[in-house]
Amino acid sequence: MVLDLMAQLDREFSERNKIEALLRELLDARRNRKSEQLSTDQLALFAAAWQRQAEAEPTKPNDSDDDDPNANPGADESARKKRTGGRQPLARHLKRERIVHDLAEEEKHCSTCQQDLRPIGEESSERYEYIPAQLTVIEDICKKYACGCTVKTATKPSQPIEKSTAGASLLAQVIVAKTADHLPLHRQEKIFQRHGVDISRKTMGGWLAQCADLLKPLYGSMKEVLFQSKVIGTDDTSVKVLDVKLTFARTGRIWPYSGDAAHPVILYDYTATRERAGPEEFLKGYRGYLQADAYGGYDAFFKDPARGLIEVGCWAHARRYFHKALESDQARMGPTLLLIAQLYCVEKQARSLESEERLRLRQLQSQPILEKLHNYLLEIQGEVLPKSPEGRAVRYTLKNWTALTRYCQDGDLQIDNNATERAIRSVAVGRNNWVFFGSDEGGKTAAVLRSFVASCQRVGVDPFAWLKDILSRIADHPITRIAELLPHNWASAQA
Repeated sequence: MVLDLMAQLDREFSERNKIEALLRELLDARRNRKSEQLSTDQLALFAAAWQRQAEAEPTKPNDSDDDDPNANPGADESARKKRTGGRQPLARHLKRERIVHDLAEEEKHCSTCQQDLRPIGEESSERYEYIPAQLTVIEDICKKYACGCTVKTATKPSQPIEKSTAGASLLAQVIVAKTADHLPLHRQEKIFQRHGVDISRKTMGGWLAQCADLLKPLYGSMKEVLFQSKVIGTDDTSVKVLDVKLTFARTGRIWPYSGDAAHPVILYDYTATRERAGPEEFLKGYRGYLQADAYGGYDAFFKDPARGLIEVGCWAHARRYFHKALESDQARMGPTLLLIAQLYCVEKQARSLESEERLRLRQLQSQPILEKLHNYLLEIQGEVLPKSPEGRAVRYTLKNWTALTRYCQDGDLQIDNNATERAIRSVAVGRNNWVFFGSDEGGKTAAVLRSFVASCQRVGVDPFAWLKDILSRIADHPITRIAELLPHNWASAQA
């Protein structure tokens, strides 16, 4: 009976810890700003705790002051972002209108010395003025000519959507407002009403679907560029989807796929569920590195040698587990976060280096830190409860240790998958505005259009300018030269 009671108490204790941790996360998400940054003082406390616990001194990235393990990894970046005082100059590329303000004629005469004032210079200041957008009706007139045997009519340029009232610029505006500025169609409908134009949200939804179909060949070409990447980063996020068969909105998934620096494209894919079949179908034919979190659906890809995929872990995901467990077990989680901070100190130095130099630096400085971290996790593994937040953090890291340390074997790999997570952020912001997709087809349309907007933003191209130009001429563009229209190639051609 005593043993049974002890086992029951242990289960209840573990369950209570789990509920308390979940409650803390929910309260923090509701009340506080979501941040995982650690201050310099916190890292200093972790360093002191590590020195008390460890028998030997901790491994440092190097002897320079910049790589002090007590330093905050974000301190240099914060200092870099500090700006000097004073107003920033106004944009030079904008059209300027010069307005001269002069004295009245009677004020140009001095009442004291009775002489006329002479000009000695001028003072200037600049300000921004906003000119509201406007809609214009373009009337295409096709002249007709005839003789005794034939009739000829001039042809107008091809339109993105034939027999539609929307031109390329209006379609580009609707797409950018929806996918880049997160304006739902019902809000855009009200904006057009203020311009005195009645365009229903249903009509605009049809335009989006037709534009996505028109750009499908370009989406396929961009996927070919993505598959040429040495490493592809991926993740997923949930979206609400309406279903006529259900009385509630079910959950769909958006998957971003980010190419490497030599192939700067970002593609989104939509699936109705989170099953493995979605990424398996999308990644069919790709061989190389795949950087992602430890989603179980990817395991079959990496276990099959014929699949040709090599797993790369993400230290940002691993660090998040330790950060969540920091409040419940600071004595053990603090030193772990300190060592991870040292890894990121090395990456800060390696950011500006070439691939081979970056690899040498990692092997020289990051590898000893990883060995120390691995030994420490093995040491505390038996001291933490398996189902506690700290137990899950240790188990996740050790289980994925090979994938997490693979970035030290190739200089082209990154320590984390944050670039792909930034691609998810736009979807997270958007779903707070448009709330849901109207159907699975709407999700696929949004994924295609968002791919082009995100790829434009990655290479510094204005999405509106790109869409306006591409939609106006893609119908007549040779299919064999479709790659010329991709955002990164289009930017080079414009330059």
